[in-house]
Amino acid sequence: MTETSTHPTTDPAATGPASPTSPAGDAELVAAAVAAAGRGITDRESVAEVVTLCAVAGEHLLVVGPPGTAKSEAVRRVAAQFDGRYFEYLLGRFTEPNELFGPVDLRQLREGRVEFETAGMLPEADVAFLDEVFLGSTAVLNTLLGLLNERVFRRGRTVLASPLRVCVGAANHLPDDPALAAFADRFLARVFVEPVADARLEELLEEGRRPAPTQAGPDRPAGPAGLLAAVDRLAAAARTCDLDEVTPLVAAALRRLRGAGVPVSDRRAVRSQNLVAAAAVLDGRSTASARDLWVLPLIAPTADTQALARDTLADLIEKAANRSLAHAAEELSRSTAARAERIARTGTALLADHRGLPAGRDSRLRLEAALREIDAGFDPADLPAALAGIRAELVAAVAPS
Repeated sequence: MTETSTHPTTDPAATGPASPTSPAGDAELVAAAVAAAGRGITDRESVAEVVTLCAVAGEHLLVVGPPGTAKSEAVRRVAAQFDGRYFEYLLGRFTEPNELFGPVDLRQLREGRVEFETAGMLPEADVAFLDEVFLGSTAVLNTLLGLLNERVFRRGRTVLASPLRVCVGAANHLPDDPALAAFADRFLARVFVEPVADARLEELLEEGRRPAPTQAGPDRPAGPAGLLAAVDRLAAAARTCDLDEVTPLVAAALRRLRGAGVPVSDRRAVRSQNLVAAAAVLDGRSTASARDLWVLPLIAPTADTQALARDTLADLIEKAANRSLAHAAEELSRSTAARAERIARTGTALLADHRGLPAGRDSRLRLEAALREIDAGFDPADLPAALAGIRAELVAAVAPS
């Protein structure tokens, strides 16, 4: 039996601070954590946000991109924010199942029982990251398939319910082998990354000069206590999220995608609703709406079909946005509303950093860049109220003293 949310549907933009125990309060807590995870990894904020979306949706994520594009770092930073168990492994052709799932329990083996010691291994992880996931052997992938599908580990006489919230697989490219298609399909959401754009190279170089954060210490503090519990409460709320209003829109979107040549199996069509529901609760609502349709391009299987999906659904997702996952919503929808949410969140963070800087450090350039982005992207007459307030604070901050 899942926990049923008793909180009324609200417009998060129209309410004050949420109770920390409400779904909206949990969404705010998770939003702050994912923002902290994305800080310092240039142009990878959306990866961190989609990992969180999938954790709430109960789905798995595939990140595809060339080596050296911070795929693993983005996942590590999210996992560091969660107060749960994290498992990471680089797969290869000769990876043995025991390296992922644990060795045979020798004490039980002496008594004629084949059981496995899973402590500290993948079956007991809350968040997992598997690099070069398609290089695993048949034995590894077959065992992994059952774990991803059912959240149950079965091997020998060992049967263990896994607490796995999300498994992130990474690869340099999608597999050509049709035999891997069924396995790849278990990763509902796809994110495709490229090297950081030339326009952001200065930012990348600046971040690269900073010491690499570690699992503990001042550069990577532990996430807020109870964050994983907040994720679980949001996941429960997502399972009871009201989808009635948005179902006709989702169906229309899926018909368009299939009509445009984007392959969407029945299974992926059904499970796409999990992403929609997760987006809604992470936005502080218990009822899904058109605002949450930005997640649908994530189910497109390739980079090309994902771009096609964005274009095909442009009018359906033009008002999409998300307060907790602002970067991902903007990247996948290209909507003005999502851009406003992202700039408002970025501007708020920049202003907070600016006020807290020690004497002698000047953040005027970043404040001015945020101000220019607002002025270039929005007509003053159509500037959203929240963004207008941020702009006024930015103007005051950069004004000569």
